Amino acid sequence: MTPELTALTLAALLQVIQIAMYSVAGQSQAGRKAALKPRDEKIELTGKPGRIQRAMNNHFEGLLLFAIAALVTAHAGSTAFTAACAWIYLAARVLYIPAYIFGWVPWRSLIWLTGLAATTLMLLSALT
Repeated sequence: MTPELTALTLAALLQVIQIAMYSVAGQSQAGRKAALKPRDEKIELTGKPGRIQRAMNNHFEGLLLFAIAALVTAHAGSTAFTAACAWIYLAARVLYIPAYIFGWVPWRSLIWLTGLAATTLMLLSALT
């Protein structure tokens, strides 16, 4: 497996961890009854549970682009540069979780931008 695909697999597992964090935090705030009922009405989480939810949703968005970059790069040919970009993306996503939850300003935005830049560079590299 290429380093990019390894990083993609780990990023997907990170998403599973975020889903678990969201589930625990959401249930602690909204209660088990709210978690078990149909989602006919939206449950608005606030505070730390709400930030965990938004960080998780942000990773869903970024993971799609990174998955495309990792797959295209694996097909086009892995390089040391694209492998480094993949690991930078993964590190940024790991750091983004506490940055979002604890409100690290302006670091949260810089960490997010680092992950997006790494993904963009992988995509551009695959075109050359």
